[in-house]
Amino acid sequence: MPTNTNLRKLTFEELQAARTVVRLPLVALLDDVRSLHNVGSIFRTADGAGVESLLLCGITGTPPRAEIRKTSLGAEESVPWRYEAHALQAVERLRRQGYQIVALEQTTGSVDFRRAELSFPLCLIVGHEFTGISDSLIAASDMAVDIPMRGIKQSLNVAVAFGVVVYEFASRWMALQNMVR
Repeated sequence: MPTNTNLRKLTFEELQAARTVVRLPLVALLDDVRSLHNVGSIFRTADGAGVESLLLCGITGTPPRAEIRKTSLGAEESVPWRYEAHALQAVERLRRQGYQIVALEQTTGSVDFRRAELSFPLCLIVGHEFTGISDSLIAASDMAVDIPMRGIKQSLNVAVAFGVVVYEFASRWMALQNMVR
């Protein structure tokens, strides 16, 4: 069995020293995400991707909560966030500020997330685990994107879907900025 002696895990100190936070101009709006574990997972992924901020709307739980912290591992302290009761009002405000509004939802007009024409800053909306994004938010969106599904199930867990899409969007933004990694 070949052994690569040049390959090793980075230490915590090495990871911290190499850390630079360049915020992705993307606000993630969570529309009625009911599971606190999903909220925590989205916080952790948002931290990893360098998301600008999270908007927690409707019934979406907010920190401090043990269930959020369990999956976020403290990312609720490093990712800017705020609660807004009315998601539609938040979307309208972001649109006035120049954000493109993108719903992650299967709709009659959704496009493959890898082929979407994006402009930044961007607001990515994810929705309730069972009912998805509300009809009013779909109607208020500039576009809807989806993840092609090849199995029997027609969707991914909301936190997993968020991770898949936000890293693609981050990669696209970094390419526009001529940034590495």
